[in-house]
Amino acid sequence: MRLLFDESVPRPLRTSFPAAYEVRTVPEMGWAGTGNGALLRLAADNGFDALLTVDCGFAHQQNLDDLPLPVVIMLAADSQLV
Repeated sequence: MRLLFDESVPRPLRTSFPAAYEVRTVPEMGWAGTGNGALLRLAADNGFDALLTVDCGFAHQQNLDDLPLPVVIMLAADSQLV
């Protein structure tokens, strides 16, 4: 499975995935600064299976019914509240 980490995802998280997963980052692909719609199209056209992000506004910026690939929005607890 090929996963693309959005710019907002901490890069060290990639080591949490099994070796069978190919994990790349947006900057690694040369797509830093690309808008979300264009980024989704690039990811789909380049064979990625899903995009991972921590951008909670992503769902409000895109029509989720028309996405070319799945988007996983990860939520994290506020470390000051834990």
